[in-house]
Order: sequence, then C-alpha cells, then structure tokens
Amino acid sequence: MKHQTFDHSNFHQICDELARQDSDFKRVIEQYGYPPLWNRKPSFATLIHIILEQQVSLASAKAAFLKLQEKIGHITAEKLLQLTDEELRGCYFSRQKAVYARALATAVINKEIIIEELHLLADDEIRISLKKIKGIGDWTADVFLMMVLNRCDFFAPGDIALMKSVREVKQLSSDVLKDEIIALTEKWKPYRTVASYLLWHAYLSKRNISQ
Repeated sequence: MKHQTFDHSNFHQICDELARQDSDFKRVIEQYGYPPLWNRKPSFATLIHIILEQQVSLASAKAAFLKLQEKIGHITAEKLLQLTDEELRGCYFSRQKAVYARALATAVINKEIIIEELHLLADDEIRISLKKIKGIGDWTADVFLMMVLNRCDFFAPGDIALMKSVREVKQLSSDVLKDEIIALTEKWKPYRTVASYLLWHAYLSKRNISQ
C-alpha cells in the first residue's frame, strides 16, 4: 500500500508550498532557515527513545537513552528485559517508564508488534497497533508516524512545544482553546506534519535548543 511520505527529494518543496499558503511559515523560513528533516530508524531502540521523551525535556530523554546504550550496547528487547529495576533507575528511567519499556520489549519478543514492518500498514492501523502497548498513547503514536515514518499529514496536539509554537508563530492569545488550534491546522492539509516541523523548528531555534 502506498502512503504519502516526505524525504529529502520533496521536503523543501513542501516547506515552500506551505510558505506560499501561509505568510507565518514564510517568516519562519526567512528567520531560521528550513527545518532539519528529522528522521529516525523504525526500531525498538527508537520507540524506547520516544517513550523516554514523554513529558520531559529532549535533553533529559537523550541522557537516559545514552545511559541505557552505555549500559547494554545495542538496545534490544531481550537485553532490556534482563535489566533489574535498579539498573533501569541507574539509566534514569522512572518507575513508570520502566514499566512501559518492559511492556514494549515483551510485545516485541512475543511478536505482538513488528516495528520494522509498521511502515507497511495504513496510518490508523499503525496507531491501533502501537496503542495496544501499555504506555503508548496518541502522542507517542503521532511522533512515530511523523518523525520515524515521515507520514505527511499528522499533527500532535498532545505535544506541548508544538502547541506553544502555534500560539507564538500565529500570535494567538493564551485563551485560544486546543480545539481551535486543531481546527486551524486543517488548512495545512495534506502537509500538517511538515507544518509541524516548521513549528518545532521555530520553537527550538528561538530558544537555541539542539535536537
């Protein structure tokens, strides 16, 4: 099944199209340049990294991920399940994220999910497959679809930085509701993911945060 994705061959072209439609995106590109084409390998390690990014800073999540890598080398489901609670705490995993990581590892070992084959599925099927696993909700599924599979038309309303960036870039007041922001994103279809990259890029650049 063919799914609409973006890559280096069309990423800037889509950014330019969004900039033509929306002067605020044009201003983002003029001020900060094109966003990086964030892309991650569809793997167990990548999903662990995304779980670690839930509700914490990118720097904190990266520190935990690198500590885990230092502890076990190549991150696999089998190796992770061999770690004790204490060893996971030593890798900066909270108790909750240790539970989530083990749930994912167990699902991978039992072949309840084959991460490397998710790209073959339709968007909704991917979301359903991922959300069957404890600790994976809409935000994690959105990030996987957007940043790992580079599916074109997603927006993650559960992402605090993204929502904050919409308010900043569009100069919206703080009392604008979440549903109103989601409605606003409709005009960016079918490229809401790339629009989100522009917004994330503006947020990170404004704060001098490296990804």
